Amino acid sequence: MRPFLIGIFLAAGLFSSKGSFGQPDSLWVTYEGQGGPGTGKHIVLVSGDEEYRSEEALPMLAQILARNYGFTCTVLFPIDPQTGRIDAMYPSNIPGLSQLRQADLLVIFTRFRELPDSQMRYIDAYLKEGRPVIGLRTATHAFNYQKDTSGPFACYDFRSRIPGWEGGFGKKVLGETWINHHGLHRQEGTRCLVNGVEQDAGNPLLRGVQDIWTPTDVYSVGQLQGARVLLYGQSTSGMTAASPVNLQKSVMPVAWTRSYQVPGGREGLAFATTMGAAVDLQSEDLRRLLVNACFWAVGMEKQIPARAEVNYISPYRPTMFGPELFRRGSLPARYAWKPANPKPKDP
Repeated sequence: MRPFLIGIFLAAGLFSSKGSFGQPDSLWVTYEGQGGPGTGKHIVLVSGDEEYRSEEALPMLAQILARNYGFTCTVLFPIDPQTGRIDAMYPSNIPGLSQLRQADLLVIFTRFRELPDSQMRYIDAYLKEGRPVIGLRTATHAFNYQKDTSGPFACYDFRSRIPGWEGGFGKKVLGETWINHHGLHRQEGTRCLVNGVEQDAGNPLLRGVQDIWTPTDVYSVGQLQGARVLLYGQSTSGMTAASPVNLQKSVMPVAWTRSYQVPGGREGLAFATTMGAAVDLQSEDLRRLLVNACFWAVGMEKQIPARAEVNYISPYRPTMFGPELFRRGSLPARYAWKPANPKPKDP
């Protein structure tokens, strides 16, 4: 069996400092697919939120997709341009978005970003081509244009009132924008209920998905137009898996699929979940749902495994959510593949 390879590519002309081994530091990381049904497919995973540690969650998910299923996965990060280091608090720089030109799938987990036109144009072009999108947690409020309120991409703002773009990216693409915390933030978690109608119908996205609890709270979700709800979320009175559900609160959709079409664009597919914090992804079945969603999004619905293998590839010790807990000073190379249980080489 071939060893798992990782490619770490330099963003030419953007940063060229030296790392601890004397090699150029990259602004993103790419995990080369190593054989499997996803061979030849490229997934671009975009992190960039202040609170839920997307910069930790997405490399872990990308490694599973590359190692176990053959997808080549590129993870992008919010980067401080002065240091070349990951800075979740820096809202206006995510290098590498040009790779969306060749991407088969966009997985986005950003919050309140205000990217320059030179970067946003790649997201805009991708969406106008109607290519598939998966949005996690804060992707419902992925963009927040406070400075450039009249620019060409201000319509992506989560509070947009521009005709045809009401609710911005979240509402137009994923089906919902930010409303509020339905559960008590940092006090209640989410216990998932599988939509029995979709389960009985044999929806392949639910294969192997039975038990999901996450420490993040339930978001409020209004009317979802044209959506198929896969999971509903109950608030739990406490932040452990054993916490009882809060029966005083209504259930809310926490994972769904839908079609989207931005103005001037083609129709495409979207999967959204209001879960997804780095600590949420300690749930095996949530990881399994996301792997299933990637297969579905790229047109490989019939190849979704009966029970996807989602064990960690590298050791995974996620940081609890909270902006004050962000680990500062990391280079993207921090997320290079470090196998917890290396596979033996061919004799």
